[in-house]
Order: sequence, then C-alpha cells, then structure tokens
Amino acid sequence: MQIDVWSDIVCPWCAIGKQRLDAALRTFAHADQVEVVWHAFELDPTPSEKRPKYNSITELLAKKYGMSLAQAQAANERVVATAEQEGLQWQMDKVIPTATFDAHRLLQLAATVELQPQVMARLMQGYFAEGKNLSDRTTLAALAVEGGLDATQVEAVLASDQFAAAVRDDERLATEAGITGVPFFVIDRKYALSGAQPAATMARALDEAWQRSQV
Repeated sequence: MQIDVWSDIVCPWCAIGKQRLDAALRTFAHADQVEVVWHAFELDPTPSEKRPKYNSITELLAKKYGMSLAQAQAANERVVATAEQEGLQWQMDKVIPTATFDAHRLLQLAATVELQPQVMARLMQGYFAEGKNLSDRTTLAALAVEGGLDATQVEAVLASDQFAAAVRDDERLATEAGITGVPFFVIDRKYALSGAQPAATMARALDEAWQRSQV
C-alpha cells in the first residue's frame, strides 16, 4: 500500500503531520507493506533573492495574514506547544524564512536511495529547531549529508538543475488534484486526508484502506 504525501519542509503542520503519520504506522499491523512517498509543495515558490526580507517568522506571519505581531507570536507559541506534544522541540524565534526549491530537489534525490524520511526529518529539524538557513547551499548540503545522502551526489544536484522537473511535476499533480494546502495525504490512491490529523485518525484510515484493499 502506498501513501503519497504533499508537504513543504518549512510548513510546521507538515512536520507535525509527519510525526503523527510515523506514530500511526508504528501501530499499523501491515506497516512493513506500506511505502510512503513524499511530494514537493512549496508554500511560497518565490526565489530567495526576490523575497521581502523579514526579521523573523513572526513578522512574516503578521504581514502574510494581516495579524499584529502579538497575534503572530501567539500563533507560533500554539504551534510550538502542539509540536512538543508530538515530541518535537522547536525554537521558532530562530527560524529563518526561506525558499525550499533546492531542498525539495534533494528530497527527490533521497527518494532514489530510499532516504526520504531521514532527509526530510533532518531538514525539518534544522529549520525549526536549529535556525538553519535552507537557502544557503552549504548549510543545506551539510544537513542533507547528515540525513544520509552522499556528499558528492548532493553537490552535483545543487550545482545543476537535476530533479527540478520532478519537483515541478509534483506541484503540477497537486494543482490537478485540487490540493491547495499541506500536509495532504493520499492512501492507496483512493483515500485523502487533509491537514495534520491526529495519529489515531490516521491509524483508522490506514486500517480502513487496508481492509478495503483486501476485498
């Protein structure tokens, strides 16, 4: 059974959704027969050099959603509290808003060597907990290697446009499927879950999809 997930590395609810999916799979009796495929979805496809400069993720949220800085800070605190409940320790005050196109290209590379979950986790940890700048290719490369990728392959991808078409294909598929927000999960190409659903909800969806696939 395949689970397709559209997500972005810098999306906090995507990171929480990944954690919850992992928890659901740990309780799923047929987890050894499940393949999770991560698909690219850029929350903001604007290249780094064309982006407005923000002093913090709080300022970005305030301007993007028309909030006050206090409201944006409160929203960040709520998501951090939710992340902590899932075992994630974040420091949102360190987050550097960034483009993710190159990071998604490296996740495509990771898929070819069955390392997507590990690389995704390392990039998310670097972004949300360590204040790493994913637009800086040296930093991005180091994180990808720490996630298990070969340094030479990482450097070759970042020095070229390799996997760019694959990222665009993922985003095209999302548009064609009407996916406008992430995380978005498709189980067995038939059952969709939108948002970072609780692990128990995901577990029920996995069980139902499996049972129906056996009929």
